Amino acid sequence: MKSFMANKTPYFFIAPALILLTVFSILPIFVALIISFTDLDLVGIADWSSISFVGFENYKEVVSDPIFLKSIFNTLFYVVIGVPLVIVCSLGIALLINFGKARIFKAFRVVFYMPSITNVVAVAVVWSYLYNPQLGLFNHLLELLNLPSVPWLQDPTMAKISLIALALWRAIGLNMIIFLAALQGIPKTYYEAAQLDGANNWQQMFKITIPLLRYAIFFVSITTMIGWLQFFEEPFVMTNGGPLDSTTSVALFIYRNGFQFSNFGYAAAGSFILFIAIIIITMIQFKLQKKGQDY
Repeated sequence: MKSFMANKTPYFFIAPALILLTVFSILPIFVALIISFTDLDLVGIADWSSISFVGFENYKEVVSDPIFLKSIFNTLFYVVIGVPLVIVCSLGIALLINFGKARIFKAFRVVFYMPSITNVVAVAVVWSYLYNPQLGLFNHLLELLNLPSVPWLQDPTMAKISLIALALWRAIGLNMIIFLAALQGIPKTYYEAAQLDGANNWQQMFKITIPLLRYAIFFVSITTMIGWLQFFEEPFVMTNGGPLDSTTSVALFIYRNGFQFSNFGYAAAGSFILFIAIIIITMIQFKLQKKGQDY
């Protein structure tokens, strides 16, 4: 009996987490998959007999929807521009803080980390006022420098860049902490040996620091890429996808069709296309990482 309980004890500890994961993650995924093959809407929720199976029609309509195709382009724009910027900026700040000797660098950890734990909706509202073309602080500063005002959220291309700037400001802090933890795990003896061999700071960075941070960089790139593929809060709060759907992300497209237009089957199909795309891109990154290790 004692041996039996010893074998079952670990399962009692992980049971609450497994139950929550099943009820709130795995089960909804299967339900959404079923819904994606139906024409479920608000009428269908009230009268289940009106729901009909439509097969892959939702998927065919989604991939041919011009707004969905535009949202894919916008999302790729966010990913291609945002992910490298997050990695480079957070790594650069982590290097400065880790190797900085002054006490002020310790305070910088809190300064850069605070935005990442601030409510994204509140931050987006504040930045909307900062981006205001008439009353915003950013255009006021440009005016003081005798520079022309910028249509931060009114021009299609500039609106995407403005959203990236806000998301970058929020994402740096958490990734900076990850890089700091990895940097502090590198033995100092490597740097001491390199200094004895006459290596300068740049040589130490590219021959010691960056190679030993490859796992941290890989982790940050994976998590950051997934986050940017699901980019939602900033365009939803600040631009609502405008102007002319120029900031509509795939996640915002799914939200609109599901919760504003009540086309739940159509939105579920879009969500699974995004889900499959995230899996494929993540697998490609793992493949490239493994290939790099082999060399």
